[in-house]
Amino acid sequence: MSDYYQILGVERDASPEQIKKAYRRLAREFHPDVNSGDGSEDRFKEVSRAYEVLSNPDKRRQYDMGSDPSAPGGGMGGGGGFGFQDIFETFFGAAQGASAQRGPTPRARRGQDALVRLDLDLAETVFGVRREIQVDTAVVCTTCSGSCCRPGSSPRTCDVCGGRGVVQRVARSFLGQVMTSSPCAACHGFGTMIPEPCPECSGEGRVRSRRTLTIDVPAGVDTGTRIKLTGQGEVGPAGGPPGDVYFEVRERPDEKFVRRGDDLHCTLEVPMTAAALGTVLDLDTFDGTQEVDLRPGTQPAHVVTLKGLGVGHLHIGGRGDLHVHIDVQVPAATDPEQEQLLRQLAALRGEERPEARLSAAHGKVFSKLRDKLSGR
Repeated sequence: MSDYYQILGVERDASPEQIKKAYRRLAREFHPDVNSGDGSEDRFKEVSRAYEVLSNPDKRRQYDMGSDPSAPGGGMGGGGGFGFQDIFETFFGAAQGASAQRGPTPRARRGQDALVRLDLDLAETVFGVRREIQVDTAVVCTTCSGSCCRPGSSPRTCDVCGGRGVVQRVARSFLGQVMTSSPCAACHGFGTMIPEPCPECSGEGRVRSRRTLTIDVPAGVDTGTRIKLTGQGEVGPAGGPPGDVYFEVRERPDEKFVRRGDDLHCTLEVPMTAAALGTVLDLDTFDGTQEVDLRPGTQPAHVVTLKGLGVGHLHIGGRGDLHVHIDVQVPAATDPEQEQLLRQLAALRGEERPEARLSAAHGKVFSKLRDKLSGR
């Protein structure tokens, strides 16, 4: 009688885990697909026969009492603890071997997520807004409540797989009998059949419907910001849990204000005389009418900053600023009286024939040109 403990290289009091570990190591070494050397196939069969006996508690007990319970030819099927799963685990890992023995696939599965574009005006991103949005999505079928069956009927256990969702087949090879498992083709791995599908949802357990979702948009969102509504997406097959809805913000351009980060910018046209003499102008903003105080001698491209009148800071509170760019308007044409007054003013200032002076390269003209080219 062969010494199976010596063949596997383990002690007689070795644990089942130690026996399995030793077998896997030797099986990898002598498997014919890995080692084509002389005697490797015979050695692999010998190792497999030893593992067949020692991995089964009853056969190991018989062997320890002095009898060899292994069948002639080293059969590896029957009631022993060795089969296709052991070989599969040896070469592909225990996780995959275990997956081949899984039960039926649940019919109910999670629904998909949805992505919806949300167009907002600048004013809505400044302060935040509550919007009601209609979306087309999948909801639980009210006729069958997600069971997929016609009312009064119920799923039937699959006759082919007996409700296991998988079918097993035994094949003979030089290793002996090898058992394989695969999803049942009759029930598609669900383990049950729908003999009478629901007429409303055609056995899907869900139907298409239009729903109204309420979304609270926080202040400070910008183009590309995504807002998630958990569990508001489409219901999964067979009434499975719903997915999520993501709203992706797109901010519409505003006619008067331009956004840069959380600050707002606008241009205020001011008559030349008002800029020279100074004045107070009323400016319509998102916060109502605000006063813009211009000091005497205000120059073109001067910027007046109104603190806290910009866009709300997302998540952290507070707001950006509103920057008012002053555009001094020079009259294109004057009547004789106005022309005479301007000539008198030029004479008083000694500017009848002013000297041309170039501004620095980082001056206002180049700044405006740079802004134009960069799209700001």
